[in-house]
Amino acid sequence: MKFKILFLLLSTQVFASISNITTFEADFIQVITDDKKKELHYNGHLLASKPQNAKWIYTTPIKKIIYINRYQATVVEPEIEQVIKRKISSNFDFFKIIEKAEKIDKNLYIAKYDSTSFTLEVKNDTLISISYLDQFENSVEITFSNHKQNQKIDKSLFIPKYPLDFDIIRD
Repeated sequence: MKFKILFLLLSTQVFASISNITTFEADFIQVITDDKKKELHYNGHLLASKPQNAKWIYTTPIKKIIYINRYQATVVEPEIEQVIKRKISSNFDFFKIIEKAEKIDKNLYIAKYDSTSFTLEVKNDTLISISYLDQFENSVEITFSNHKQNQKIDKSLFIPKYPLDFDIIRD
């Protein structure tokens, strides 16, 4: 009985550590695999801060910056001098996904959010990867490295920046 109580306390403590992430910064590799096993690889850097701010900076194979706040996503594509501003209808929230995560194994969690099931891998209280099936049934895996959790991130970094002469498309 003491072992069960100790196990419950330890697992609750580990879960609390990932659910209490307030900021997250890391390099990432995103691999999207379609039903024909064709893979697309993207590299970049992610900044995220509660309540719902994220900045995905894609560096290869194309340069692109995606700013996400509570109600809007802004995609800046310098190579084609274009900005897309889109209202977020599904209210995708990086931190809600983490908060909803339930431990299923030593380092694995599952989170169900907005009809999508996310698998999170955690090692030593640090988020290592997120994987899921997107709306087109593509397998998406995002692997993080050079992590920084719960460190101060300047809020101005989440304000979309782009040249005024870029074409702006509003969805």
